[in-house]
Amino acid sequence: MADQPVTLRLRLLFGDRLVFGPGKGELLARIAETGSIAAAGRAMGMSYKRAWALVEEMNAAFRAPLVLSVRGGAGGGGAVLSEDGQAVLAAYRDLLAAVDSAAEPGVTRIAALLGDMSSRK
Repeated sequence: MADQPVTLRLRLLFGDRLVFGPGKGELLARIAETGSIAAAGRAMGMSYKRAWALVEEMNAAFRAPLVLSVRGGAGGGGAVLSEDGQAVLAAYRDLLAAVDSAAEPGVTRIAALLGDMSSRK
C-alpha cells in the first residue's frame, strides 16, 4: 500500500463558499487547451449544462470573469481564459505544487505505517 500514489485534494473556501477546487481547476485547464467549454466538459465526463454552470459560478465569484465565451454560429463559438482566469489557474497550480512539496514528509511517515489492506474488507 505504501508504494501506491497518494492524492491530495485542495479546495479553497472563502467563508463558507467553495470558490475553487480540483474540478474547477481542471475545467479551466481544459478550456484553455480546447478553446471550448463543451469540449472541456466532455473531456471530464461532464454534461455541457454542468460545465456551463461551473463557469458561471466561477465568473460570478471573482471580480472579473475567468472565462470569456463567444456564442456559436456560422464560425462556431469558443471560449478562452481571461487574464484573471489564467492568473487564477497559475496560482492554483503553484499552490498545489507547494502543498505537495510541504506534505511529502508527513505523507511518507503515514504511508510507512499503513498495513496490508488487500485481504481486508
